[in-house]
Amino acid sequence: MTTQPPKLVTVGVIAAELGVPVDRVCRILRLRTHIKPRAYAGNTRLFDNAAIAQVRHELNAIAARRAGGCQ
Repeated sequence: MTTQPPKLVTVGVIAAELGVPVDRVCRILRLRTHIKPRAYAGNTRLFDNAAIAQVRHELNAIAARRAGGCQ
């Protein structure tokens, strides 16, 4: 049985997958310090699927607050 290495992506790939600007993802990662990179390649941060899900959750929470959904 072979095990595959985890899928690790950069901030730009996360932004493209979620359809948001890169600076929005960078801001979330800077302010939500509980979202940590899984690895580094030089100075590049690499994130796993769990981090992508956390970023997606934060984006949805921000959108809900803007729409007045959490009252």
